[in-house]
Amino acid sequence: MVLGFGAWVWVAGLLVAPVALRPFCAFICHQRPERSFFVAGTQLPVCARCMGLYIGAALAMPLALRARSLPAARRERFVLAAAALPTALTWILEFAAGVPVSNTARFLAALPLGATAAWLVHAVIADD
Repeated sequence: MVLGFGAWVWVAGLLVAPVALRPFCAFICHQRPERSFFVAGTQLPVCARCMGLYIGAALAMPLALRARSLPAARRERFVLAAAALPTALTWILEFAAGVPVSNTARFLAALPLGATAAWLVHAVIADD
């Protein structure tokens, strides 16, 4: 329950207090303006991809907390790798193929990875 609440507090903080969180977020994100969203003319403290990870995690937590069945340990790596495919594809398109990728595409591609990572973190904590 605390983990789910914390995920939403973090996302809210990123949206409500971007200037205050910017120095802290510099340790976890490159914060390049051309890869970041802006709200009311203010750059968010993390890039679009990181924002997708965090929002994906926040969206998944209420579902993970209510789930009766958790992923089997032998499938966790496969599930995480599958969730990472959209993010990997955007990265490959951009850096290997030189195809421009929008911030919206980066954000949307990161949502499944953030959601799956949060789900698996919850599974590990619930298992203990």
